[in-house]
Amino acid sequence: MRLSRSSPRPFVAAFVLAFAAVAAAQAPQPPEVAAKSFVVLDLTTRQTLAEREADASADPASLTKLMTAYIVFQALRDKKLTLEQTLPVSKLAWSERKGGGSLMFIDTTMTPKVDELLKGLIVQSGNDAAVALAEAVGGSVDVFVGMMNRQAQAWGLKNTSFKNVTGLTEPGHRSTARDMGVIAAHIISDFPEYFPYYSIKEYKYNNIAQPNRNLLLRRDPTVDGMKTGFTESAGYCLLATAQREFPNLGATGGAGKRRIMTVVLNTVSMEARANESQKLLNWGFQAFDTVRLFDNGKAIVTPQVWKGTANVAKLGASGALFVSVPRGEGARLQTKVERSDPLVAPLAKGQRVGRILVSTAAGTPLADVPLVVMEPVEQSGIFGRAWDAIRLWVK
Repeated sequence: MRLSRSSPRPFVAAFVLAFAAVAAAQAPQPPEVAAKSFVVLDLTTRQTLAEREADASADPASLTKLMTAYIVFQALRDKKLTLEQTLPVSKLAWSERKGGGSLMFIDTTMTPKVDELLKGLIVQSGNDAAVALAEAVGGSVDVFVGMMNRQAQAWGLKNTSFKNVTGLTEPGHRSTARDMGVIAAHIISDFPEYFPYYSIKEYKYNNIAQPNRNLLLRRDPTVDGMKTGFTESAGYCLLATAQREFPNLGATGGAGKRRIMTVVLNTVSMEARANESQKLLNWGFQAFDTVRLFDNGKAIVTPQVWKGTANVAKLGASGALFVSVPRGEGARLQTKVERSDPLVAPLAKGQRVGRILVSTAAGTPLADVPLVVMEPVEQSGIFGRAWDAIRLWVK
């Protein structure tokens, strides 16, 4: 890996949950996948490893419940609900029995806990659980659906529009493979304490035991989520994620965990969605290496500082920096630092002063991340500032 510095130029960067595509010209080709659309996301590096029709409008079926759950998790975080709180079951929630979809089998005589309803929503994919939770958080299903759509808009999911909380087919209820991946990635990053719900293999409520329909939870020990979906319109859908040990990803250079997510939409059967997802997960882990470029808290460059109490500034990435590359390409990466010059104190910790560009040996961009100040540099006294002002003028 080669590190170089270039002259400063304007740049724009933002902290968003977005996924950069691996350079198409050099990326390994994914296997044949029997699904209308799919996407493979590396959540460790925020890269898209492969995709087909990932932005095509589709019926998301019960993958909708990923956003339903996210809004409930927000309510739990904001103390509007507690896991042990009991909730009433309305006639509207009970009437989901007439809709023909998946059920938790709650009725109006019951007062299930929020924790039980979340298991019913996530493990059993219960439409009745979705309605009961939506009414508790939003006051009504319509208000809750509005909350779902506002959250989608906040994330920039322009191809997603929710009309209900269950995923039953309805005009205008649409999303895409990529957008569903973004929602799921937010659950993992924003609410890690609730992510374990998605690895529960079976849940029993009201003396009715139902298995999680994500078959990969039983087949691959590295798979720990996440959600299935099916309607006649949507076909069989699966959003799956797995975490496996990889060398050189740990904080001290040892083994660390790498997470990949796949989304397959509109396959022909429950078995097919599991097989196609497994195929893509294995390919993502085997065809790419994840390289740790820089460690968290370690300076990448230490340029001179003017008018400060320190002579140099420690600059680096805001956290450990990883990138996924085709297997065997890691040693050939090039890294370039672009920064403001001169650097004049005061400099605050975390202040953005440039960017770090990572590319392949052929110059294809892979990553563009902010270069920030690692340790603050206070302004020097009046005489020190005056002396540096003269030196800068001469320079």
